[in-house]
Amino acid sequence: MVYGLTIGQAAAFAGVTVKAVRHYHRLGLVDEPDRDRSGYRRYGSSDMLRLVQVRTLAGAGVPLAEVRDLLDAGPERFASALEDVERRLNDRIEELIARRAALHRLASGDRLLLPERACTALDRLAELGFSAGYVALQREALVLARALVPEIFDSLVVQLERQLAHPRYIELMKLCQDVESWDPDDPRLEGLAAELAAELLADRELLTMPAEFRARPDAATRYGLINHHREDQAPAAARLTELLEANLRAAGVDIPYQ
Repeated sequence: MVYGLTIGQAAAFAGVTVKAVRHYHRLGLVDEPDRDRSGYRRYGSSDMLRLVQVRTLAGAGVPLAEVRDLLDAGPERFASALEDVERRLNDRIEELIARRAALHRLASGDRLLLPERACTALDRLAELGFSAGYVALQREALVLARALVPEIFDSLVVQLERQLAHPRYIELMKLCQDVESWDPDDPRLEGLAAELAAELLADRELLTMPAEFRARPDAATRYGLINHHREDQAPAAARLTELLEANLRAAGVDIPYQ
């Protein structure tokens, strides 16, 4: 009678794959048993015990590179090593929970990239009838602002909130939405820029650039990436921004030059 298990039987009994058993052999975690007279390796009870121990530790999150030392360690060192593994697992769990939360926010759209207050303002734009394209443009500008010029991000959100509380400014913003279809030489652009500047200057404190931002050597580049976002797709909108900035500079507002 042949005693012992084949590698396939040993793997099945231990709850792992044959590939895993062979991998344990290569790493020196489980010794390869001797071959029988038929040339097959036969796994006995001691081999199975070791295999189950390795599988259990690996399944508990112990890196395979550390399994051998753990199995050969005394009780105190074994307990200490397991505590270290548990700590690392807890760190990993916290990381995974944070990633899951990020995915949940992503499913809610803007909530991953922008704080709730900014998202509420964007929602208000949609409620007021602004086109999806215009809302998307404002969203992209806010995302860029938060990443590139965090010093002025809060001011931009407050500015948007105040604008959405004034009926006349909402009318002007809806004109800005329509500007994309205008000709860059449309004479209405100058009047619109002047009105927009007057409305913005009513909250002049929100136009002040923080000293830490002005001190950046690349301040103009960062500002330009936001304030001139996607203007290459709308020449009339680019012209409006140019006129608006000229009006604000004439009023003494320090706006970086590209």
